[in-house]
Amino acid sequence: MKKLILALSLTSLVGLAAAATPAAPAASAAAPAPSASAAAQQNKMKTCNADAKTKALTGDARKDFMKQCLSAAGAAAAPEAAASATAQQSKMKTCNADAKTKALTGDARKAFMKDCLSAK
Repeated sequence: MKKLILALSLTSLVGLAAAATPAAPAASAAAPAPSASAAAQQNKMKTCNADAKTKALTGDARKDFMKQCLSAAGAAAAPEAAASATAQQSKMKTCNADAKTKALTGDARKAFMKDCLSAK
């Protein structure tokens, strides 16, 4: 739902900007503004890169993460699926942070994460 609102906002802003600016001479034409889909793709790329950086991923792990992140973000999923994914991601971040502060490792961490993620 947020992506849809963002895409609509970007589309309307691009339309307003095009209507408000006078036509530039053809000789001094700069690079064209990115389309709404290109802007959305750039935003997905920024978000996925930021997530990969916070997870300190490198090499093949980063490549796999970026592929999954960009394909998941690019899929035309239902708004409810996107919202549940966001909620699940938020829960995962919270549980990971809690496990880290408790310095849990191995089976203890696995059991904690299972309990934490299944809690509603």
